[in-house]
Amino acid sequence: MFYNFIKRLMDITGSMVGLILFAPLLIAVATAIKLNSKGPVMADTPMRVGKNGKLFKMFKFRSMVIGAQDLLEKNPELLKEYKKNSYKLHNDPRVTGVGRFLRKFSIDEFPQFFNIFVGEMSLVGPRAYYPFELEEQQKKYPKSRDFVKIILSSKPGLTGVWQVSGRSKINFDKRVEMDAQYVQRRSVLYDIYLIAKTIPAVLFGRGAI
Repeated sequence: MFYNFIKRLMDITGSMVGLILFAPLLIAVATAIKLNSKGPVMADTPMRVGKNGKLFKMFKFRSMVIGAQDLLEKNPELLKEYKKNSYKLHNDPRVTGVGRFLRKFSIDEFPQFFNIFVGEMSLVGPRAYYPFELEEQQKKYPKSRDFVKIILSSKPGLTGVWQVSGRSKINFDKRVEMDAQYVQRRSVLYDIYLIAKTIPAVLFGRGAI
């Protein structure tokens, strides 16, 4: 299919340009993370669900303290808030000082250029969901099941419709509906449009937590 060929070409070109262009920034961020808190530069996060339900490791800069997942699971109140807010926490106490800055401007997401280059992700696509997130949220929102099926027919993206339309302020049910609509509507011009809209969203930190 012509669209898939062009999309993959855009992904390879865009990820290579991104990695080369942001190389100095990536090095500076890695250094800042090491100086700010103990632990590895990259986040040790759970696997994500990719195209056709295939699990993959998504690369992200570490923006939280070591053992963040364990801290969450051992704190009932925090865990409850986490699930209630569609797997996001406002004023997350686990986030480091450097991490808060990285997350506000989505710099922690930049290592995903590696995922894009190897074909696990695309520059534009649906959100990369956690397996347990899909399982639990589909029980909470039964009508979302059809949307999820559509979403999993496509690669997740570094950016997408929901990211430029409020990002973390959008709940799961609305988010998967928007992602599914993207998959059904996607085109080269639409992808370029969403990439263009991503730039100001990132620069001004809109909707990030």
